[in-house]
Amino acid sequence: MKNTECIIYVKYKGKILQTMYRNKKGWIQKSAAGKFYPMTEEQVLSHVLPPLAGISPANLKVKVRKRGN
Repeated sequence: MKNTECIIYVKYKGKILQTMYRNKKGWIQKSAAGKFYPMTEEQVLSHVLPPLAGISPANLKVKVRKRGN
């Protein structure tokens, strides 16, 4: 799966806090409030790595899905 084919969801207690995806211009973050922000690759990693490493709250989870599913 390519970066442009996936969507990353950051969830806390079952609610989506952030959605991140890549388009032709770069990474985009959609907040829970529905606002969109551009992101660098480093910012994506800084949001995704802590929950994967287990150093975030226990209820914080990261899910990756293929776009269009």
